[in-house]
Parts: sequence; structure tokens; C-alpha cells
Amino acid sequence: MINGKKILAIIPARGGSKGIPKKNIKPLRGKPLIAWTIEEAKKSKLLDKIIVSTDDEEIMNVAKKWGAEVPFLRPSELARDDTPGIAPVLHALEYFSDYEYVVVLQPTSPLRLAEDIDEAIYLCEKNKSNFCVSVTESKIIPDWMFRINNQGMLEPLNSNREIPYQRQKAKKTYVLNGAVYVGRKEALIKTRSFLTPETLPYIMPNIRSVDIDDMDDFLYCEYILGRNE
Repeated sequence: MINGKKILAIIPARGGSKGIPKKNIKPLRGKPLIAWTIEEAKKSKLLDKIIVSTDDEEIMNVAKKWGAEVPFLRPSELARDDTPGIAPVLHALEYFSDYEYVVVLQPTSPLRLAEDIDEAIYLCEKNKSNFCVSVTESKIIPDWMFRINNQGMLEPLNSNREIPYQRQKAKKTYVLNGAVYVGRKEALIKTRSFLTPETLPYIMPNIRSVDIDDMDDFLYCEYILGRNE
């Protein structure tokens, strides 16, 4: 809770991962992947309730074992490959009406800390904004990106901008890291997105911004977590 406003955390975890089978419960340094997110959420000073939205009974049982609530099984039509990410969040909100804020924590971000969760919420409340999402500085410089045209030649993506030949002269850019999404519930229901012209960025370091998509990401997280032991 913050300034008397209750906060609901939703951890979306469907069972049909194709890149890494059973990714959300695959053991990472001795714990299921989803457990890393549940544990950090439980350390938060602000979250009032932590639920997992899943269509999978095995994930449900693992989530409960690690201390999260699973108040329902998500309908299968909200767990397909082409299901918009916001759909299971809006579905979960149908069950909870007395929360001012909703925080979405993807289980594929195991390096995110409780302090990241709380700082993003503080930032949103302090600025009286409806939305705040976590980002990290991009290692890719957009001005150095090209496409190959029909003649087989390199063509800059942004032909109207002078290409900087030194990294130091390029403007910083940021990418979503998938770790923390904060929104006021009523605004989220209205916009159906955390990304609006008024969305605030919460900047996280690259080292805590890994979003596991494939086995390379998984192995890198294992390395980072092992190094910190």
C-alpha cells in the first residue's frame, strides 16, 4: 500500500512456452524460474496481494508452493501464442475491484529486485502519473542500424539523420526490459496499455534487465546468479 492505495501484483505465467519447454517452472539455480519473481515480490514493502495468472495446473501448484495466490485458472483462449499481453491482466482485474494500482511482474525477469518494484511504484505515485514501466539503456545505437535495399546495398533506417561515428556522440536510447509494469487500475482498464504518452520510465541497469527468451538468456542468468552467490 502507498498513501492508502492498495496495490495488486499480477505474475502472468502461461504453460505453453515453445522456446524453452515449461520455461516458467524450469529450475534456475535450484529454484523454479517463477519462484525468483514471487520471492522478490514478497520482499516488496508496498504490494498488498500477489497473484499468479496461469492456465497450467503444474505452474499453479509451483506458484502456491512458493507463496503466491492463484485464485483462478486462466481460460485457454487467454493463453495462446497470439494472446495480447494485456488480455490476462485485464481478465485478472475482473476478480479484484478494490485496488488502486496494478503491478505486472513477468517471471522471465528473474534478476529484478524488490527495490525495483517499489521504486517504480514510488515514481508513479510521486509524479501522480497513471503509468510507469521499467527500461534499460540500449546497447544498440539506432543511428547505426541499416536495412538492405532492393539493390543489395546498405540503407540507413533513418536517412534524415547524420550518422555519428563515435558512440559518445550518439543519443542514449532505452528499451523495455519487461521487469516491472505499474499502472493505476482504472486508467489501465481505459487505455488497455501501460504504454501511453504519459508513461514514466524507471531505469534499471543492464545486469538486472535480462528477459529470458531462449536458452542463451537462461544460461546467462544462471551465470549472473552463480557469480553473486
